[in-house]
Amino acid sequence: MLQAGIPILEIVDSLLESSKGSQRKILETMKADLNEGKHIYSSLEKFPRAFDKVTVNIIKASEEAGTLDVVLNDVKENIKKDMEFSDKVRAALMYPIFIVFVFIAVLVMILVVVVPKIATVFTRLNVELPLPTQIMIGLSQFITSYTVPLIIFLVLFAVGVAYLYKMQKQIFLSILFSLPLVSELAKQIDLTRFSHSLYLLLNAGIPIVSALELSVSVVKKRDISDAIKKALEVVSSGKKLSDGFKENKHVFPGIMIKITEAGEKTGSLEKSMADTSEFLDYQVSKTLKTLTALLEPVMLVGVGVLIGGMMLAIIAPIYNLIGQVGNR
Repeated sequence: MLQAGIPILEIVDSLLESSKGSQRKILETMKADLNEGKHIYSSLEKFPRAFDKVTVNIIKASEEAGTLDVVLNDVKENIKKDMEFSDKVRAALMYPIFIVFVFIAVLVMILVVVVPKIATVFTRLNVELPLPTQIMIGLSQFITSYTVPLIIFLVLFAVGVAYLYKMQKQIFLSILFSLPLVSELAKQIDLTRFSHSLYLLLNAGIPIVSALELSVSVVKKRDISDAIKKALEVVSSGKKLSDGFKENKHVFPGIMIKITEAGEKTGSLEKSMADTSEFLDYQVSKTLKTLTALLEPVMLVGVGVLIGGMMLAIIAPIYNLIGQVGNR
């Protein structure tokens, strides 16, 4: 609409006609602020859960430079890439999560339906049971005897974990990112987001020091955040960004350093960050495919072994009983 030359207030009024919920609240706030002579970014600042610091500062810079329509198009493309990236991660996690739920469902069915009937037979025949079978029967009796308290406990536990995650999100993420396979993937994701955010900020005309300060907020891993802060200190002292990256070679890959150096020499650092982001996005996609390909057979074998072990714990005493009867 801006590119078509429509005034901003008319655009907001037009969007309000088909908006609802939180979107309508944002547009109503924007309309009131615009009528008072305020900028768009000042309206967006009031909704930090919808608009992060990077987006707000990009729009602020574009309003000052008079390039709002161009920058909004960049923001749109950024949101589109984020959604595509989230879809990739979600698709990679969907299969393992499905396998886990199926395993839990089979486990509960065996413990609630199968084991109690088998346990009754074993009790009547007074058969000596192996330890795995005794454990399964004990677990089955516990679930069937304390079903309601167990459900209440699980619900409270899930609510407690969700609350703790909300209050102490960084601790949970630190534990998750410390896992061997997840650590490298999380690093690549953070570097992808950092380089793309830096490109957007620099392309909007924001000074590199401010751009680095804002880009810190988009990463999750502490070591990546510390490395960016160190690079910020190096740049603030008058050195190049590539020099800051070189001081943390264990965090920033060599190709990222080389592309940054090339961009600084040609005066096109923002383009270098865009190229870096595209390369790292490809690396993330490749790593996700590899992890998924490795995880699927491992999970299938693991679930098969666990369910097979449970069935063996049920069948073994039956075979022993049959053998005893045959000997008699």
